[in-house]
Amino acid sequence: MMTFYWVSLLVISCAFVGLLYRLIKGPSIADRVVALDALGVALVSIVALLSLIMETEFFLEIILLLSILSFIGTAAFAKFIERGVIFDRDNHH
Repeated sequence: MMTFYWVSLLVISCAFVGLLYRLIKGPSIADRVVALDALGVALVSIVALLSLIMETEFFLEIILLLSILSFIGTAAFAKFIERGVIFDRDNHH
């Protein structure tokens, strides 16, 4: 079973490198946002696999924190693409 974890870690690490390339060289901003979201998922997967390999539960809080930050970042970039601003400063109630 440990071999499966290491092979999975290698495959996800290769995907991580490909996603970094897409994040930097993406033809459009939407491609970069999708790559950033996928990078978050890949990073969470890498940390989860390391947690399984090391047979520890200490990384679970890190996984939760990375997931929350990835979601917030993706939502902020999506809103930026849609409206051009992240925070609306309207005083109209």
